[in-house]
Amino acid sequence: MTVLELPEESDALEFGRRLGAVLRAGDLVLLDGPLGAGKTVLARGIATGMGVSGPVTSPTFVIARVHRPEGDGPVLVHVDAYRLSGLDEVEDLDLETDLTEAAVVVEWGSGVAEQLADEHLLVRLHRRPDDVRELRLEANSPQWTERAASLLADARAPRS
Repeated sequence: MTVLELPEESDALEFGRRLGAVLRAGDLVLLDGPLGAGKTVLARGIATGMGVSGPVTSPTFVIARVHRPEGDGPVLVHVDAYRLSGLDEVEDLDLETDLTEAAVVVEWGSGVAEQLADEHLLVRLHRRPDDVRELRLEANSPQWTERAASLLADARAPRS
C-alpha cells in the first residue's frame, strides 16, 4: 500500500482538490482517521475540486451538509458519521438516494458506511508526531483502483 506524505495543510487541500475533480455522481468516499488527522481539511479540498465555493466545515452536529457546485457537476454531500451508532442510523439519512445525484464523502465512515454503495474509496489519514499527515488509499473495485493509482501518480508528479 502506497503512503503519500502531506507535510502542509496546503498539500492535503491540493490532494483533496484533485480527488474532488474526478468525483462523479454515485461516488462514495470514506475518510478515516483519528481526531486531528485532517479529514475535514481533505473534505474542503474535495469541495474545491468539485466547484463548491463557500465554507466547508465539519458537519459533526448536523450530521450531513449538502454543497452545490457553482457550475455543472455533482452535488457534494458531506457527512460526519462520528455521532452515528451504526448502519441503521446511516440508513436513516437516506444517503443511497443522494448517491444517485451526488458524490458522498463520509468522515468517520470506515466500518459504518461501506454498505451504501458497491464501490467506494477509503482514504486513511494518520497524523505523525511531527504533524506530517500520511494518506493511504484503499480501493474496493477495479474502477477505484485505477482512479486511486492515477491520483497518487499525479500527487507525486513534480509541480511546475
